[in-house]
Amino acid sequence: MIIVALGAVLAALGLGVLSMLKGGEFAKRHGNRLMRLRVFLQFTALALIALAFFLRDG
Repeated sequence: MIIVALGAVLAALGLGVLSMLKGGEFAKRHGNRLMRLRVFLQFTALALIALAFFLRDG
């Protein structure tokens, strides 16, 4: 699950960067949404990593 979460973060980051590079209407309409999605996915990935460390030591 951690690998999938990290892949999703990478995909959202890539889409955001491509959106900013391309500019135009798509970037204006979806830029903030992609940033919020990336932040949420990063939080999820970090929570999964923390949970894995917690369960490993327990």
